[in-house]
Amino acid sequence: GVLLAQKLVRKCDVLNRGLSGYNTRWANIVLPRLISKSSNVENTIAVTIFFGANDSALKDVNSNQHIPLKEYADNLKSMIQYLKSIDITEDKIILITPPPLYEPAWEKECIAKGDKLNRFNSTTGEYAKACVQVAKDCGTEVLDLWTLMQKNNQDFSSYLSDGLHLSVLGNNFLAAQLWSLLEKKISTLPLLLPYWRDVDNQNPEVSLRGKS
Repeated sequence: GVLLAQKLVRKCDVLNRGLSGYNTRWANIVLPRLISKSSNVENTIAVTIFFGANDSALKDVNSNQHIPLKEYADNLKSMIQYLKSIDITEDKIILITPPPLYEPAWEKECIAKGDKLNRFNSTTGEYAKACVQVAKDCGTEVLDLWTLMQKNNQDFSSYLSDGLHLSVLGNNFLAAQLWSLLEKKISTLPLLLPYWRDVDNQNPEVSLRGKS
């Protein structure tokens, strides 16, 4: 969010509504509280939906966060339908798949907490594929992070701080990939306020208020 906000200074605000540990079932319930028709939606440029890392937790090890694959897809569709109901159209919605899971590092984290490995990268991949399919079915854009981070069988472990959560490098990667989708959406947005060197120091009201 911060990386995108830096690129969008004086053009639009970036609102981060990330909820640590949540899955799509819970997100589907709280979404109307996070964004509604009273949220100035007519000025919305894009909305991202980024879930799957928790939904794909193994049911027999982490039943609190696990969501069955079909329900995961249905929940994504429900969130898209809700956004459409408040006039945020498909072309403004971007789904993001979960990133890959680096099992050796995440297993160490689980063992340190007295648990056993509660996710598999192959399972996460199934949820990523479902996310991509939902985007196709619903006509939204999608950022397939799971596939991109493993492109050409590259070592993706540096993208993750603990095997599950994005590291600084991973966040930079996500921001760059997301920017490639957002850039065309904001290319025509005007600057709402001028660059500081363009402010008339003798009469700043002219520059900042548009008044003489």
